[in-house]
Amino acid sequence: MSHISYVNGRYLPHAAANVHIEDRGYQFADGVYEVICYWKGKPIDYKGHIQRLERSLSELQIRQPCTMQALTVIVREVVARNRLTTGHIYMQINRGVANRAHYFPKPSVKPSVVVVTKPVAGPSDAVAEKGGKVVTAPDIRWERVDIKSVSLLPNCLAKQLAQEAKAFETFLHLPDGTVTEASASNAWMVTPDKTIVTHPADGAILSGITRATVIKLAREAGYKVEERAFTLTEAFAAKELFVTGTTSFVMPIVQMNDRMIANGSPGTVALDLRARYRSYVDTVDPATAWDL
Repeated sequence: MSHISYVNGRYLPHAAANVHIEDRGYQFADGVYEVICYWKGKPIDYKGHIQRLERSLSELQIRQPCTMQALTVIVREVVARNRLTTGHIYMQINRGVANRAHYFPKPSVKPSVVVVTKPVAGPSDAVAEKGGKVVTAPDIRWERVDIKSVSLLPNCLAKQLAQEAKAFETFLHLPDGTVTEASASNAWMVTPDKTIVTHPADGAILSGITRATVIKLAREAGYKVEERAFTLTEAFAAKELFVTGTTSFVMPIVQMNDRMIANGSPGTVALDLRARYRSYVDTVDPATAWDL
């Protein structure tokens, strides 16, 4: 069966899917996106992703191409046509097609909508049980990282740095050493007294949907969770490090740059939270998973 994608009102074979050369998403990165985990026949935290999508559109003054209920119908159709069981859903909304000019087109043009699916899940349990490595790099992103925009070149550079170092991720940091997040995930540490720490969703990071769920699960399990900034120095001395994200779930980190974290093995807190998150996604009710 051919892979089917949705582009501006049409369901097309993926190889034939395309957008106009003057689409502002292509020329200016003038668009937003979401990546949603689809697990065993149901989307995970769909409502949270749609709410963040609406916020991103509002912050960039891109009008909604349709109601979110109508968008959900499109997404479900793409899922059905691809017979997706486990993987992820990618949706992107750009401001639309207009003559190239930096200011917003007036009158406003029709936004572009793309929806695709990929039958690719996150790192396996076997990978997580070994743990991953992170490298570090200065955070050179624009100051509105709280918007999930397609302006991702600094993130790509950071991810390439990780790839070249055979690392799982790159921790981004400010000039004073404060860790913000990773190139495509949120960064966490566990202190020697087992307090879980992650940067607050205060505009310096993208407020991760998985991050919010893991905070809730951790607190329900009795862990102390602090939403505060931490530094590279603290991270090197941490009992554990891990990252969270739609495509990584909870991934333990055992090495940062050339230094092992603690004993160099995945920590009990990270592995416990990964198990709790896996249990959470396994038990999401298919009857309500698409609810807005």
